[in-house]
Amino acid sequence: MTSSPATDAAASLIADLVSHGVRDLVLSPGSRSQALALAAVRLADRGLLRVHVRIDERVAGFTALGLARETGVPAAVVCTSGTAVANLLPAVMEAFHAGVPLLLLTADRPPELRGVGANQATIQPGLFGPFVRSQVDAPVPGEGDWTGLAADAVARACGAGAEHGLPGVAGPVHLNLPAREPLSGTLPDGEVVPGPAPVPVVGEPLVLERGPRTVVIAGADASPRAEEIAHEGGWPLIAEVVSGARFGRSLVHGYRTLLNDPGLGGRIERAVVLGHPTLSREVTRLLSRTDVDVVAVRRGGEALDLNGRTRSADAVAVGAGEPDRAWLGSWHSASSALAVDLTAHAPDADGLSSTDAAARRDAVRAELEAVRRPLDRELLVDAVWRATWPHDRLVFGSSRLVRVADSVLGGKKVPVHANRGLAGIDGTIATATGIAVASQAEGSPGVTRVLLGDLALLHDAGALLLPPDEPEPRLQVIVGNDGGGTIFDGLEVAGTAPAADLDRAFYTPHTVALEQLARAYGWQYLRVTTVAALDQALTTPIGGRQLIEVPLAR
Repeated sequence: MTSSPATDAAASLIADLVSHGVRDLVLSPGSRSQALALAAVRLADRGLLRVHVRIDERVAGFTALGLARETGVPAAVVCTSGTAVANLLPAVMEAFHAGVPLLLLTADRPPELRGVGANQATIQPGLFGPFVRSQVDAPVPGEGDWTGLAADAVARACGAGAEHGLPGVAGPVHLNLPAREPLSGTLPDGEVVPGPAPVPVVGEPLVLERGPRTVVIAGADASPRAEEIAHEGGWPLIAEVVSGARFGRSLVHGYRTLLNDPGLGGRIERAVVLGHPTLSREVTRLLSRTDVDVVAVRRGGEALDLNGRTRSADAVAVGAGEPDRAWLGSWHSASSALAVDLTAHAPDADGLSSTDAAARRDAVRAELEAVRRPLDRELLVDAVWRATWPHDRLVFGSSRLVRVADSVLGGKKVPVHANRGLAGIDGTIATATGIAVASQAEGSPGVTRVLLGDLALLHDAGALLLPPDEPEPRLQVIVGNDGGGTIFDGLEVAGTAPAADLDRAFYTPHTVALEQLARAYGWQYLRVTTVAALDQALTTPIGGRQLIEVPLAR
């Protein structure tokens, strides 16, 4: 076998990505991308790159999104030409809005085969439009080389010199890679030295002066930095459950109620926003008020500006001075009364050991009722929250359950992820798989748990498939199955549409046997109906993939 320009260019590009810190590449097989695929697999065989193979490009895109979410390092995704490229669009849009670095390596036909009806050829340059930080239609190998593409793509994905969107914000970069046949040949030899992880571009922080009555709002992807800002400023912390900042002494419980309180929410003069808030109308109303000075730390491709006068910042820091203890204290006092406690009462030890038969019988009956306590949504989210610790990862789907969790769960410092950039239900399991693989790399401990509804599971059922030659991540998918999209029961349409139309067009009931679905894809399966059974399932060590079905009433 002889070399080919396509093979030489592909090998050089993949090696350059590794030398600039890329460690994960997701591959969807195809003929036009064969040179890129073989170059990637060769480096994987040498332990220089982790390659994850997915037959569905939409799954591949969200898997790469999960890898990049967890590591903060651009993950690459490789696909062939045609509709394969279009299937990456949902993940690209989520990465754009959430500020996640992605590298899209799409194989293509050479220019002479575009627009002439050639097989599997379409208009790929510019296909992702405004949702990429940068896009390059590379020269055909032999007429030009791909030198420098990797370095530039990694830098731009991490926020440097973006052509579209906000400078300093991570996002997707598209490299469209045309080539002529022969598309594969002998791979060139050469030393590849893995480079350090790229450092995200961060601008100078805006210093927040003390004085205004301030709250810190932590939306999706806010990170623990939001808690640090609230602690340093002595300000109340309103942290969504998907923020990764729902902990600490400044945390506010029952924030929806308190934002509606004229004596608290009505007196707010400044809101400092980290991440993307999406889970409550009360926060949206606050950030839309023109009498509130809103300072938003830039995260995704769109700057937050609901009131038309929001100040945007690359980062924030707290200025010198004394905190307003009375302001924070008033929130603490009101918050403590709204904390939700879902823990079961301790067993009646005296009653269980009593010599009085009636007292002992009552104590035993109470204990059995606690053990057999049926699950509802509140108890489900509470059980998952209690079972998850800092070495674990928790992923919320865009289902009804995430709003329940945001309403009832208390503070706990655990790493949380959710695709709230666009709050779509697509790609949840694929994203969680990428998070699990990345967080458990190099033998790291922990379990990745995914909490989602039945429709979100079915929407991403293809992501249940994993190649038999790749290590199984420790992954628990907990499905609250109420037989359809009950989130619509709480929306405006439920009050206007006829019941039959609501069921057919929105609730979309189904009769899928989740056990058979799980078994077909090689997953362990459990069905649990009580708190005790769920606690046991969540805390029993697992060695692979497990789907836990929790039946719920509509």
